[in-house]
Amino acid sequence: MSSYILLEHIKVQNANCIAGFTYGFPAITHFLGYTHALSRKLIHDLGIELTGCAVVCHQHQIQAYQPGGWGDYVFALTRNPLTKEGNTAPIVEEGRMHLTVSLILESNRAFHSGEHKQLLSTIENLAQCQKLAGGQITDMRKVSFYSDDDEQALSRKLLRKVLPGFLLIDRSELLKTHFLHLVKTQPNATMLDAWLDFSALTYRAVPSDNVDEPAEQDTASWQRVGKPDKGYLVPITTGYKAISALHAAGSVSNSRDPQYPFCFVESVYGVGQWISPHRVTHVRDVIWHHQHQGPWYLCTTSTVERTLQLHPEQEAALTESTETELSYF
Repeated sequence: MSSYILLEHIKVQNANCIAGFTYGFPAITHFLGYTHALSRKLIHDLGIELTGCAVVCHQHQIQAYQPGGWGDYVFALTRNPLTKEGNTAPIVEEGRMHLTVSLILESNRAFHSGEHKQLLSTIENLAQCQKLAGGQITDMRKVSFYSDDDEQALSRKLLRKVLPGFLLIDRSELLKTHFLHLVKTQPNATMLDAWLDFSALTYRAVPSDNVDEPAEQDTASWQRVGKPDKGYLVPITTGYKAISALHAAGSVSNSRDPQYPFCFVESVYGVGQWISPHRVTHVRDVIWHHQHQGPWYLCTTSTVERTLQLHPEQEAALTESTETELSYF
């Protein structure tokens, strides 16, 4: 039996909108971290384990502005108190945003009608006491429970509750496919070049006259170059990769929690896609889960196809590019 908890229309204030090289929405690790923190409390109190979550965005507002009314945007920063010497305190730039999201939390067990009241009160209190993506939760519309043997009927009922909105899913398999096409015409291309094609705004000059070799005086029109595939595709941060050995607990000063072993990591990047919930057949396909294998900590959805068959030379080129230019699994 499939079981889910819906945290509907969570309003978050001053969430972090910068994740590594990406900007505009919190990293998916923020949401899985929130789910894991909530799961640890529910396991202790109620014996409920949360194994994943889906993210639906309803509204977002990045805290940025244009100083002159045009040109580049800059962050709207806080004004820090003066130092004890009376000087202006240094400001560390931070990207903040307000957003409204719904989270569909996957549970390890079904919920019975007799325990809904107790669970509702406990989860409402615990969910709003935590921070989400570094921001404060100011309001949450409702907590609902869904359990059914019919996965398709359950998905229709659940996904209707999060309309209108957009679901974020993992489409990092498109990055592999695009890289293989790119190296056919650009042998020196790297995985980073392929990833930037999903994020950069690129224009090219197209000669007005149909000529093979345009001259300097010929006129041309500028046309936008589309992304490598259809859909609302965006670059995202999908996890971490260890770049050092695992140090013993307490051996690294200023670590977040000296009770646990510690290692240094770098961010892992991939490609995501925003889709409307009405296009989803099974809710399990849009649930994010974390995977830990060797030095990799990755967040994925089941929509990712990792069965792409590569020629040995292509696999070697892909691996070399991955390790030198862009961490990707």
